[in-house]
Amino acid sequence: MSEPRVVTIHYTLTNDAGEVLDSSREREPLSYLEGAQNIISGLEEALNEQEAGAQLKVSIEAEDAYGEQREELVQPVPRSAFEGVDNVEPGMQFQAQTPGGPQVVRVVRVEEDTVVIDANHPLAGQRLHFDVEVVGTREATEEETTHGHAH
Repeated sequence: MSEPRVVTIHYTLTNDAGEVLDSSREREPLSYLEGAQNIISGLEEALNEQEAGAQLKVSIEAEDAYGEQREELVQPVPRSAFEGVDNVEPGMQFQAQTPGGPQVVRVVRVEEDTVVIDANHPLAGQRLHFDVEVVGTREATEEETTHGHAH
């Protein structure tokens, strides 16, 4: 295997309807350490061995992006779990403490005594489309390789 690289990209992410979900174009480009799972696997695979100046459009199926929507991650919790929050509404996001560590959950529905939450990633179950420009590549430093992300 070649030396780990830090790859810097500009990207625009759209869904199947063509709606822009995210873009780095109006801010700093994104840098990631190859092979460290810093970005979704399908996009990293498409960018492997690409060099500065490369431009590509790539569609990533859900299983190679944020996974399929998992029904077991949608569940009711007691309203009392939101103590101190006066107005719990659908769409709100909270960080929940789980056995696997902190996880972001989204409120789906509010009922009288329960709140239905969804711990799926908001983009789970979706095909994602990336328009990517590789801005630069460089050899990763030893510190970056040790830490598992670009600095």
